[in-house]
Amino acid sequence: VQLVESGGGLVQAGGSLRLSCAASGFTFDEYHIGWFRQAPGKGLEGVGCMKISDAVTVYADSVKGRFTISSDNAKKTVYLQMTSLKPEDTALYSCTADEEPGHCLAPADFGSWGQGTQVTVSS
Repeated sequence: VQLVESGGGLVQAGGSLRLSCAASGFTFDEYHIGWFRQAPGKGLEGVGCMKISDAVTVYADSVKGRFTISSDNAKKTVYLQMTSLKPEDTALYSCTADEEPGHCLAPADFGSWGQGTQVTVSS
């Protein structure tokens, strides 16, 4: 399993970014893809998750209504569209994959991780 994130950067509060997670090495539509983030000095926080086979998504309350997960199955890529960004969204964002995570927002339930991409939101 290989996951490669891209799209991070520096953005002003209120702005938008789209992160990408390119997947390879596994049967894409048999997996769940999750997004997690870790801010400096804090633990991992689940952002959202998608079951690829039916595109059902789950979001953390902190991002609901602002972040959207989508996928391009032909490209084996999952996107995290982030809008109305806040300084507290600043973190290293990582995508994850697992066939059957027990809970979509629990980092311990995902077996494969990308290296992450940094998102910094300035006030």
